[in-house]
Amino acid sequence: MFLTLEGVEGSGKSTLAQHLAGRLEQRGKTVLHTREPGGCLLGRDIRALLLDSGRAVEPRAELYLFLADRAQHVEEIIRPALGRGEWVICDRYADSTIAYQGAGRGMNSDWLQRLNDDATGGLWPDITFLLDLPEELGLERALRRNAESGLGKTEGRFEAETLAFHHRVRQGFLARAEAFPRRFNILDASLPPENVAEAAWNELIRHGFIEG
Repeated sequence: MFLTLEGVEGSGKSTLAQHLAGRLEQRGKTVLHTREPGGCLLGRDIRALLLDSGRAVEPRAELYLFLADRAQHVEEIIRPALGRGEWVICDRYADSTIAYQGAGRGMNSDWLQRLNDDATGGLWPDITFLLDLPEELGLERALRRNAESGLGKTEGRFEAETLAFHHRVRQGFLARAEAFPRRFNILDASLPPENVAEAAWNELIRHGFIEG
């Protein structure tokens, strides 16, 4: 079972991933909680390059770094875990590239779809939760989180983008959800985390991925 979490900065993806992983493990499931970029050894090096707010990265270079991370992550981490029958919960995946580099940076979404089909070897999630909230609120949360954790420089490059950029990214995610309604489930990420988690859990039951 392959589950991905998507959304703008500060939407609560990591919090939801931890909640779902814990609850699934209580049900006796083996769960791999991973993320992009940085879910494999090579990806950790790429993450440092991509998210450093002090580094200027040309958009096409940014794109191909994300794709390199994803190709390695899929083959080294995700496919083997799925092959063992585990649940894989991934904080960001290919939909993020199409939202950020497509809607955000203005790259062609059909081209990005083809690149991601190639990078993933055609592996797409069984279900994707889109944690949706106003970009202003998400950015405020993300900046506060980075300040509290000291990650403002090492992982703050996307948070430093304009509000208009984050608005385009949000619209890009919503467009993906509209294009793939059977895979995407939109959650109201402005709600308290426990409400978001309960809504996600109920969606897993509704889709038949777990028993009620």
